[in-house]
Amino acid sequence: MNQGGVATTNGGSGSGSVGVRIQKSRRLPDFLQSVNLKYVKLGYHYLISNLLTLCFIPAIAALSIQVSQMNLDDLRQLWLHLQYNLVSIIICSAILVFGLTVYIMTRPRPVYLVDYSCYRPPDHLKAPYGRFLEHSRLTGDFDESSLEFQRKILERSGLGEETYVPKAMHSIPPTPSMAAAREEAEEVMFGALDTLFRNTNVSPKDIGILVVNCSLFNPTPSLSAMIVNKYKLRGNIRSFNLGGMGCSAGVIAVDLAKDLLQVHRNTYAVVVSTENITQNWYFGNNKSMLIPNCLFRVGGSAVLLSNKSNDRRRAKYKLIHVVRTHRGADDKAFRCVYQEQDDAGKTGVSLSKDLMAIAGGALKTNITTLGPLVLPISEQLLFFTTLVVKKLFNASVKPYIPDFKLAFDHFCIHAGGRAVIDELEKNLQLLPIHVEASRMTLHRFGNTSSSSIWYELAYIEAKGRIRNRNRIWQIAFGSGFKCNSAVWQALRNVKPSSNGPWEDCIDKYPVKISF
Repeated sequence: MNQGGVATTNGGSGSGSVGVRIQKSRRLPDFLQSVNLKYVKLGYHYLISNLLTLCFIPAIAALSIQVSQMNLDDLRQLWLHLQYNLVSIIICSAILVFGLTVYIMTRPRPVYLVDYSCYRPPDHLKAPYGRFLEHSRLTGDFDESSLEFQRKILERSGLGEETYVPKAMHSIPPTPSMAAAREEAEEVMFGALDTLFRNTNVSPKDIGILVVNCSLFNPTPSLSAMIVNKYKLRGNIRSFNLGGMGCSAGVIAVDLAKDLLQVHRNTYAVVVSTENITQNWYFGNNKSMLIPNCLFRVGGSAVLLSNKSNDRRRAKYKLIHVVRTHRGADDKAFRCVYQEQDDAGKTGVSLSKDLMAIAGGALKTNITTLGPLVLPISEQLLFFTTLVVKKLFNASVKPYIPDFKLAFDHFCIHAGGRAVIDELEKNLQLLPIHVEASRMTLHRFGNTSSSSIWYELAYIEAKGRIRNRNRIWQIAFGSGFKCNSAVWQALRNVKPSSNGPWEDCIDKYPVKISF
């Protein structure tokens, strides 16, 4: 889990010490004012790795222009010349055939996003503020200070009155059993998958790769095995179950599926992203562990990827880049989101006061690596020039802040909390419309962990904003500490699929959120 929303608790503590801790971590650092040259080099390394392809294109264009300007006499003279240079022709032809073979065999296969679905829980699982706080009081597990703390968190969180909590949390007292947790997982995963298979007309038997990610609930048999059993997937399916990787695990799962699709030809991959709340509700009074109770809500997504060339015609998007950043080598980063027991022996996820600073550092690394891959050359030159001048001459030159709005048309920022969205909007110089999907997803569905970026993309689709060749940037944070990005390109004007999460409420949004 990633509790990016910790910053929303500014001033919300019932005690002075906790209030100070949270206020210190209220803002992301201004990470674009200082970047590390080695990460820029890494991004340029990715760019240069595709240099061969970039060089072939102008060479072929120049050759085509030259050939088009030749007349019959030129062709006759060329033929006579080639007749007396048979050895040279054979050598050149062999080199050409070898080069083309190597290129065809080593080039990355395109990965298409055929469609995706997001789980929409039933209405009886809704948890308005009043009901949430009343249930918290009736459990008898929280003292008055903790109840007041949760009330202030909710008021400042950016969540609306229609988010969902699992059925076990609606009971008095709550029933966080293994059976209830399995029931929640099945309802979310199977609900999303049923919609996906129905919308795409793909048979479960055609799925060759399955990747499931859930951070805090990892039973035996695994969640991926539950899906194999439910849909009777074929016996040679490549299935993977990712656990403990936080809210950025959805992008990690897509990256894993992409790599597998490079190896296994002509197949489909399904990526299921969810989080399980039932067995991970905190019933103690440690305020840094209470924040997830207030922010995390039920949700999940299922994504269908394909490497089949004929799927391009019906696919919504093509995967362009995945950039992953892991700061786990740093002890502070490793422990900033940490599952442990409190002094009373109750298990929860504790949040470090350094969380926001660490998230900012991971984000800085990620976008510095991503920049050379996506930014126009003009932005890259301006950014790189000011950086080199500052590094070489120690000049008091303010680093140039690249305009990522020139690289992307839409932004899906993980809805971890209001403060994170606020700070990314400010630091990346985004407009309100660019973060609208993130804010409205947080308001309508809460923090649904790794699936939140898909609810956001569904929002943009439902608004009818995605046009052919538009680029979408999905960015998410996770424990460990990780920051991961995925870049997609629309293959057509995208319309929302049926049974989408916003189908019956998109006309109500955007709403004005007051705090």
